[in-house]
Amino acid sequence: MNDAARKLNQQNRDNAELHHRESPNNIEAEQALLGAIILNNDAYYRVSDFLKPVHFHEPLHRKIYEVAGDMIRMGKIATTITLKTHLPTDVKVGEHTVSQYLAALVGGAVTIINAEDYGRAIYDLALRRSLINIGEDMVNIAYDAPLDMPPQTQIEDAERRLFELAETGRYDGGFQSFNDAVAQAIDMAGAAFERDGSLSGISTGIHSLDARMGGLQRSDLIVLAGRPGMGKTSLATNIAYNIAATYEPEVQADGSFKPKNGGVVGFYSLEMSSEQLATRIISEQTEVSSSKIRRGDISEADFEKLVACSQMMQKVPLYIDQTGGISIAQLSARARRLKRQRGLDCLVVDYIQLMTGSGKSSDNRVQEITQITTGLKALGKELNVPIIALSQLSRQVESREDKRPQLSDLRESGSIEQDADVVLFVFREEYYVKNMEPRDEFDPKYEEWKMKFEAVKGTADVIIAKQRHGPTGTVKLAFQSEYTRFTDLADPSFSQYEH
Repeated sequence: MNDAARKLNQQNRDNAELHHRESPNNIEAEQALLGAIILNNDAYYRVSDFLKPVHFHEPLHRKIYEVAGDMIRMGKIATTITLKTHLPTDVKVGEHTVSQYLAALVGGAVTIINAEDYGRAIYDLALRRSLINIGEDMVNIAYDAPLDMPPQTQIEDAERRLFELAETGRYDGGFQSFNDAVAQAIDMAGAAFERDGSLSGISTGIHSLDARMGGLQRSDLIVLAGRPGMGKTSLATNIAYNIAATYEPEVQADGSFKPKNGGVVGFYSLEMSSEQLATRIISEQTEVSSSKIRRGDISEADFEKLVACSQMMQKVPLYIDQTGGISIAQLSARARRLKRQRGLDCLVVDYIQLMTGSGKSSDNRVQEITQITTGLKALGKELNVPIIALSQLSRQVESREDKRPQLSDLRESGSIEQDADVVLFVFREEYYVKNMEPRDEFDPKYEEWKMKFEAVKGTADVIIAKQRHGPTGTVKLAFQSEYTRFTDLADPSFSQYEH
């Protein structure tokens, strides 16, 4: 046999080995951990935070771990005797029955001290198997190149699946048992009970708004809309900064961080530069007018305030992306990356109409907006964070005598109204009344105008036009235009709720 033939044979053998490689697993580690849990149920709590039944390679081990976990959480004792009644009797493991196999597991048990190490090894091997599956799918799809999946779509899909794997230890999604859903609901209620203000969601920093909404709920799409000059960007900026400034992390069992209060905020500023946004926040925090900051018309005391504020702000986990005309696919990819690298608890998009869809430019604008809002809603669920998306209102508001916005005023409104979990309108009557000022102050109507203006000056209405989890109505806030700041009204009698 010549050298070329030998090389070819070796290559074929290598390829055969490659195709028949067993996926990474460690059955002995699984057996040892299950034995430890049956021997001492406390071992379960060493691994239950990160290790799920799906992470076990052997199907019978998945079932044993799932049944044992259910029993232990219910306060029952999981032993070889109590477990066997909940496991299939007709299954044989080699020559052993299930009962004999359970007894053998206890015989090979590890101590409770080693349980976490064994659990971590099982978890890591499960991640490697999932990575192999994702990699194989990527290779197969790239080879087949289906017409409906261009390379860019494949990259986005792979990135989404890898993100899910990094976040949850699995990427297949699928059905979740009702028990798990109930446990999550109870956990959420417990967290709300312990959190400042007893909110189920993230506090906006504006108490009257939190009282109506219970904070910003995870995975919700919150649309914040208003006509130009109403202060929708100011309100979004205020909320974003309030959340980031109160960030208080808490270490979890697996070493990751979870916010006890506040959170890490990502802000997509498609209209303003990051410098303009920072100027607004500095103005709001220092009570130095933003126009004075820009002109440099400030005293030495004001400048010292600005420096002190900027030093404090450098520690705040607020990240700004100022890319104009960003597509929903790009925005999603960057948000995933931010969550993976820095953490992410709230996302703000300013504003929907400045984004582009991922379709062709020939698509009409209504379809493109539908694509954007559907994409934002899906992203909120995937990242498990609230998304505040700002939106413009159509000009028809201006032609009405009553300028208070309605759901029908949302531009390209169908999908925005449909996909949003919450729709908030910012309405400042002061803006419209100010424009009606009579030119002549001796005009008999001037006093009447002045009284009306004084009544609405420095106030703003946040109209909750839609809310899946709670009531609609209006929350009255104070608005300081020189500092672009929304706050609770000092006089509580103003905080009236209209139904």
